[in-house]
Amino acid sequence: MAGRAIATGFIAALGLAGCIAAEMPGASDGRALFAQNCTVCHGNDARGDGPMARSMSEPPKDLTLIEARHGGTFPRAKVLSIIDGYTRLDMPNMPEFGALLEGDLIPFDTGDGKLTPTPRKLVALVEYLESIQAQR
Repeated sequence: MAGRAIATGFIAALGLAGCIAAEMPGASDGRALFAQNCTVCHGNDARGDGPMARSMSEPPKDLTLIEARHGGTFPRAKVLSIIDGYTRLDMPNMPEFGALLEGDLIPFDTGDGKLTPTPRKLVALVEYLESIQAQR
């Protein structure tokens, strides 16, 4: 039984090590994904003024104020869960982004100090959103 636990731990460590070897995406990678997936509603500057915004029953949020709306802390886990569709009950206009969940996984700290395997494209988009937060 102990041998099985050690083997399982070793395999998990190898999987995470494989993730670490991959280059982490940055805000510039996320900017391209934002342009492809989000500007139609949120606008080029992520302020909620995209071409579709006026026709929506509930206007898109200003994504440059995420941190301000959360007491000066960027809520990585919450942003991830909204983008990937896990937490979207109060956002009827927010589409599903299945393509952002495809591809390789990389270790990502959502704010709890633990590295969690997360789709690369999703991490890139979160990094971009965090980089454009309004400074007060």
